[in-house]
Amino acid sequence: MKSSISDEVEGKYHKAKGKVKETSGKLTGDRDLEAEGSAEKTEGEIQEKKGQIKKVFGK
Repeated sequence: MKSSISDEVEGKYHKAKGKVKETSGKLTGDRDLEAEGSAEKTEGEIQEKKGQIKKVFGK
């Protein structure tokens, strides 16, 4: 699998996982879990964008 596609898929996975953690944290009142989820979601968004940029430049 090309690294650009791999980055996009991994990014989407981390974004979804972070969203679940963030929502779970909000529902249970666990601020640490909510913050962890938010951070993971942001990392996933960055990784997904990195894959899209690689795809544009053909790397």
